[in-house]
Amino acid sequence: MTSVIQKPENTPEHCPGTESDQAGKASACSGCPNQQICSSGPKGPDPGIALVKERLESVKNKILILSGKGGVGKSTVTALLSRALAARDNDQNIAVLDIDICGPSQPRVLGVADEQVHQSGSGWSPVYVDDNLSVMSIGFLLSSPDDAIIWRGPKKNGMIRQFLSEVDWGKLDYLLMDTPPGTSDEHLSAVTYLSQANLTGAVIVTTPQEVALLDVRKEIDFCRKTSINILGVIENMSKFICPCCQKESEVFPANTGGAERMCNELNVPFLGSLPLDPKVTRCCDEGRNFIEEVPDSPVIKSLDKIIAELIKKCQNNF
Repeated sequence: MTSVIQKPENTPEHCPGTESDQAGKASACSGCPNQQICSSGPKGPDPGIALVKERLESVKNKILILSGKGGVGKSTVTALLSRALAARDNDQNIAVLDIDICGPSQPRVLGVADEQVHQSGSGWSPVYVDDNLSVMSIGFLLSSPDDAIIWRGPKKNGMIRQFLSEVDWGKLDYLLMDTPPGTSDEHLSAVTYLSQANLTGAVIVTTPQEVALLDVRKEIDFCRKTSINILGVIENMSKFICPCCQKESEVFPANTGGAERMCNELNVPFLGSLPLDPKVTRCCDEGRNFIEEVPDSPVIKSLDKIIAELIKKCQNNF
């Protein structure tokens, strides 16, 4: 995977990037408001990249969970995937890293919101949900869940570097990284720091309607421009399952063919669809294990198929 060229905001089209020897000196830099900063700043690769590579050497599969659109259930899908992977094989170790700095939700969804992070000589210790499932999030570091995080890009980037290089995960089979919507600072930081850490790829989450698919197309373009392997797309909330009669209905009509058709058009793997079951949603909202609480839910059956496809895609990378 190629590294991402870091560029300040409002740069000209041919900006050489802050790490280039030509930063602030190239013809394209003339008149740029960042010219003085770039010409005087340190050059060369971020030392954090090597630290992340070293820390994640014992992590077999490193997967970004992405979505161009907010509200598609990306964090919930991340939790579903992690729970299902952990339940599938007790001998495998699974972890979730919550990179959504301003909206951390994994502590609540995984039922460990009241836990605290401890630090040792080897780094931060993640919070354990089960014997083989752990999680790390900035949510554990806040004094109150109502605290707003009002940070600019550099501070967010620094926290992501700390998460990737200072958490003592131990040996992991899967590390799922839950990201915020879009293609902004957090995504560029994660991709840059993971550029030498053998990132396995990305799973992209969407809902069936065109307003979500439009933004997901941008996310697919982001992955291609940054050389991220797209493991596949998951269509969330494909159907609504009535908790009383189990009848299925459409919440988000797939008027343009939904995620599967989009994947066919863009030559991207389609991992499968997840229905919307209020019983599973309630479990996630209350931090309970849906696999134990509602084992007969159609979500479980759909999730099993998606997990099988995801494992297959990851194995093909080795």
